[in-house]
Amino acid sequence: MTGFDWTNASVLVTGGTGSFGQKFVDVMLNKYHPRRLAVLSRDELKQSEMRERFPSPLGGPMRYFLGDVRDYDRLRRAFQGVDVVIHAAAMKQVPAAEADPFEAVQTNIMGSKNVIDAAIDVGVQRVVALSTDKAVGPANLYGATKLVAEKLFTQGNTYSGPGGPLFACTRYGNVIGSRGSVIPVFLRQRETGTLTVTDERMTRFWLSLEQSVQLVISTVEQMLGGEVIVPKIPSMRLMDLVEAIAPGCVIEVTGIRPGEKIHEILISSDEASRTLEFEDHYLIQPSFRTWGVNPWAGGKAVADGFQYDSGSNLQSLSREELAQSVEGI
Repeated sequence: MTGFDWTNASVLVTGGTGSFGQKFVDVMLNKYHPRRLAVLSRDELKQSEMRERFPSPLGGPMRYFLGDVRDYDRLRRAFQGVDVVIHAAAMKQVPAAEADPFEAVQTNIMGSKNVIDAAIDVGVQRVVALSTDKAVGPANLYGATKLVAEKLFTQGNTYSGPGGPLFACTRYGNVIGSRGSVIPVFLRQRETGTLTVTDERMTRFWLSLEQSVQLVISTVEQMLGGEVIVPKIPSMRLMDLVEAIAPGCVIEVTGIRPGEKIHEILISSDEASRTLEFEDHYLIQPSFRTWGVNPWAGGKAVADGFQYDSGSNLQSLSREELAQSVEGI
């Protein structure tokens, strides 16, 4: 830890009933013991189910707030007395965003703006937003909305000014077992003996829920404001995943879907000039720094034209490691 005292912190996670939020709450309660830990989400059923797993007795740290990031007034009220906000709420299903683009914009872009405004207005100390590899050179509306959200958060520091909240982002790839992941789909299809694959050449970045939570926690502890933190994580070939999960099954190739890529990119060559490499992560510095943050220390500049993509990534998971990773999902 870098001097940030979680035990005295009041922490709130938007979209806290999702896969990330549930794991984040679990890790926070068992390892970091914050003074107060609040979940804000719009689904009362998921909150009711989450209360059974993480009760909120009088005097305990847990709080549950019903609300939507589209509602600035609700966020402002919920953020009262909060030190750290983790912004995980998003509309992230690619087909849904394509079918209802206005809804994706309202949640992913305007919702992010509301989080920033409310954090500044009530004096939150640190805010970290979760982003995705699909925000890099976006090929679908979901990725485009997350790109805009990234820009809002990195430059949110300009609006907060000296002494105001710090804003930063984490950017990572597919999460093992998260809602919407291909793994549960493959596990269901395995029972039929036939798996559907869009393209046999496809590769993806890969990390666990635990890794995503630890990345966000370390970002909160070390952030200076305006950075995008990208973890060094392995890639996988989709066909290796298929063989690890369902060896011997029939493969039906359906063709790449609109907005889908063969390989995902976590850092584009256009961002190389602003990227620093550290032992276990990369840090993308903001395009504009008008809030007086000191340079990030300890990193090494990457080479001109550097690109971090799942197709050329040298770090990969074996089929055996993949099989172990999906056990219990």
